[in-house]
Amino acid sequence: MRYDSEPKGQWMGKILVVDDDPDMQKLILTALQADGHAVVQALDPAEGLALLASEPVDVVITDFMMPKMNGVEFLERLHLDHRDQKCIMITGYGTTDAIVGALREQVCDFLPKPFTIAELRGAVSSALAASSTPEIEVVSARPEWIELRVPCRLSAVPLVQRLLLQLKGDLPQGTRDSIALAFREMLNNAIEYGGKLDPKKFVTVSYLRLKRAILYRIKDPGEGFIMERLEHAAVTNPSDNLLRHTVIREQRGLRGGGFGILITSQLVDELVYNEKRNEVVFVKYIDE
Repeated sequence: MRYDSEPKGQWMGKILVVDDDPDMQKLILTALQADGHAVVQALDPAEGLALLASEPVDVVITDFMMPKMNGVEFLERLHLDHRDQKCIMITGYGTTDAIVGALREQVCDFLPKPFTIAELRGAVSSALAASSTPEIEVVSARPEWIELRVPCRLSAVPLVQRLLLQLKGDLPQGTRDSIALAFREMLNNAIEYGGKLDPKKFVTVSYLRLKRAILYRIKDPGEGFIMERLEHAAVTNPSDNLLRHTVIREQRGLRGGGFGILITSQLVDELVYNEKRNEVVFVKYIDE
């Protein structure tokens, strides 16, 4: 069954929503229509594919768990004929299959249920504004060992962070938040300083889930650094001038920040660099 809803006047984007849950369809329709989007609805993947064959859309939003064909299978079929189609996946099942499948199918965003209207609107706005989706390569997809090659684009960081966070759904919220913040800071540093924001270069990200620990390894393509020369980073501030790095960053025309290494060292249990310092491993210990 097909539902069409187009606001009067100009609309910001045309969105196809594929979900077998009428309540979820209504929620998404109400939110996106209020923002001025045109919304096309399909209650199953087959209908969604048929609609795409007859009319183009700007963004596809699909659920993961649906009868006959799940969201990843739907995206695989979709991308055979619409390779560059921007897609967002929503799911209440943070399984490795859903997460890795979403990455392999180059989704623009991944919204775990329950999500807020603000998160939905943000995901759609970002997808519409993006020139393309970061091409993240899945190297290993075992539940206990995920390895990715991430292009040096800062726009890739929130997506990777959100997806990997779903693999830690059994951990206390405080632990999850600490790991997520540490990971974001280290990946931002690797992309910005190691990869120089060059989308043709890649950062390797490994996530290992052990019995009593979670381990991340991040390797960037840069030449590394000498800690003592990081005057623009908070970690090198003298004890009597804890904001020295902010003055140096302003003088050099750098964006605000510089707290990444310092914050991470306080959030995780172990933080280790290789000799070149273009590769970092951090560990967070957990209870069984």
